[in-house]
Amino acid sequence: MGYNDDWESLMNSVFGSQGRVRSGGTAEKAAKEDAKPSGKPAGKAAGPRPARASGMPDLNKALQEQQKTLDALLKKQNAALRAQDQSSTRQALEESRQLLRDMEADGLLARGTSDTPVEHMGSFEGLAAEVKKTVLGQDAYVDALVRAMRRPFVLGTSGPRARNVILLWGPSGTGRHFALAETARLMAARGLLQSDQAARMDLALYADPGAERLFLQDLYAALYAPGEMVLFDHYERCCPAFLKTLASLAVKGSAPLTSRYLVNREGILVDAGSALAPGAVSRITPQGKYLIFFSHKGRDAMADLLGAGFVSAIGDVCQTQPFTADHLQALAAQQINELARRCLRQLKLTLTAGANVRDYVADFTTEREGAAGLAACCDQMFRALSEYCLRNDSFRQGSVALDVQDGVLRFSIDKSEPAPLLDLLPPAWNGDIDEVRRELDALVGLKEVKEYVFGLADNVQVQKRRADAGMKTASLSMHMIFTGNPGTGKTTIARLVARYLKAIGALRGGQLVEVSRGDLVGRYTGHTAPLTNSVIESALGGVLFIDEAYSLYRGEQDSFGLEAIDTLVKGMEDHRDDLVVILAGYTKEMQQFLTANSGLASRFPNQIEFPDYTADQLLDITAALASARGYRLDEQCTFPLLGFYQRRQAADSRTAGNGRLARNTLERAIYNQSRRLVAEPDAPLDLILPGDLDLDDD
Repeated sequence: MGYNDDWESLMNSVFGSQGRVRSGGTAEKAAKEDAKPSGKPAGKAAGPRPARASGMPDLNKALQEQQKTLDALLKKQNAALRAQDQSSTRQALEESRQLLRDMEADGLLARGTSDTPVEHMGSFEGLAAEVKKTVLGQDAYVDALVRAMRRPFVLGTSGPRARNVILLWGPSGTGRHFALAETARLMAARGLLQSDQAARMDLALYADPGAERLFLQDLYAALYAPGEMVLFDHYERCCPAFLKTLASLAVKGSAPLTSRYLVNREGILVDAGSALAPGAVSRITPQGKYLIFFSHKGRDAMADLLGAGFVSAIGDVCQTQPFTADHLQALAAQQINELARRCLRQLKLTLTAGANVRDYVADFTTEREGAAGLAACCDQMFRALSEYCLRNDSFRQGSVALDVQDGVLRFSIDKSEPAPLLDLLPPAWNGDIDEVRRELDALVGLKEVKEYVFGLADNVQVQKRRADAGMKTASLSMHMIFTGNPGTGKTTIARLVARYLKAIGALRGGQLVEVSRGDLVGRYTGHTAPLTNSVIESALGGVLFIDEAYSLYRGEQDSFGLEAIDTLVKGMEDHRDDLVVILAGYTKEMQQFLTANSGLASRFPNQIEFPDYTADQLLDITAALASARGYRLDEQCTFPLLGFYQRRQAADSRTAGNGRLARNTLERAIYNQSRRLVAEPDAPLDLILPGDLDLDDD
């Protein structure tokens, strides 16, 4: 019988099917007695009938009995609901334990690790040890994190204030996010959290004051989203005004809004337009959630941006540490185990690998990505094995053995001859180093510029060798300033530099984004910073080339230009490992431009002067341009062209155009040649004669 049937039967036993109270039949008997003849003569008053001694006591006793039955039924229902919740919780825990059993079977964990006692529902006992089974090499961090999550359970929280404010910091790729996710998952399984869901905000998206409405909307949505945690990344890049709002949430338990808002059905904040609007929101609160900040920097750096009051409100600071060699090996083994499961599940291949493969994967740790490089390595191995199965149209049961020989990862399917695994992947495009070098070498002049560009490759190679030897590496600032007159090859070199840096592995993208003042400076207040940040984002992984950069600074009264420069400097600092900025302009104007921001000059250690071309170089440029278009210069063109170029460069090289002068001269000659060929149909179509030249100095 179901719970609803039990309940209905109980209610009918108390009230009857018509809603009338029953008491073990006493009420019905009384009604029958009243219906019987009284034994008195008709018409004679019967007089007051004495009260029944057993009526009321019987009714109370019956109600008490039924109340006991009701209590027992409610207890039974609650126990069933708890059992149902615990069943789903235990299922989640069993899935986690199965992962540990798999790791035991593959020799990645000691035998008996998964044979832990039944978890304590609603208790933190043993939680840190449970987290450490999947979060390797960060024991102190896990202990601190579990302590941070437990703190409000011990101290208690009141109202909508933050449950706890936590700073999680440390190097990239050391498991800051993963450890929190595992801790939350196990807490939810134990009933310590309603769920392991978390709302996440990337504060780098709100770098300028113009993003206020977007910031408030996203913050409101995060605070009212499902789950009990709100995560904040990249607070260092957030607009200071918005950081004050977050500080108020942490310190005071609420933050005032700059206006009053109504919340529509979709949860969107709409400006109320009137202080008297009913239901308008004027403040926001943390909604009793954990406020968790991630950073690569510690408490002191946070105090500089958010103030001492905010830092004092931080309940816990948890720091990860760089992994040791032993930890990296354990993490690599964990990733290989996951790779084995993927291969079996998706490719039907049973994977085996030795310690040399584990060490091979562990070597993919990078200073920038940390242990994240291990997962990327195993993902590359999986894609290579997938490529093998696709090429052979074979997704059948089999075995694959991995091995490392002479530093090369090899694979063998069903004991076949070992072959290089990664050769199965299509080669990554790297911009073709040799081709870029040939194009650079082919440029006329610019000897010092070429030497500097080629020197960048030498530095990248040396730093890679130092990393392979386990030594510290020194990142080289590659931001540059190209100065010189128009037509001296600044833009051409910038394009080749972008391709070359990609080819040598210094940049991941290699694209060149060319902009000028109009692309960076907005048309109204609050427009410039978002516009500049958008340009920076589009150039990440490549080169941002700003021609005539001095036009950004038109004096101290040019607030829009100064805002663009300040935003650019901040973007260079935030993305110093993923962006190269090249500024170009006249020498004198660029020197003045560097005074616009105190940190500008120091961020451009590489200032390269592009000299004017000599007459001989302009002649070579003309010949090269002609050859590229399928033309050739008659030998008799040499002396007229040399004399022309000498006169123009001596008169004013800045306005003559340098390389542009050569291009314009050739284009006029081609135009004149075409007119001549109409009258001389038998003349060579590719030969330019002295008469085709238009060397008017005026």
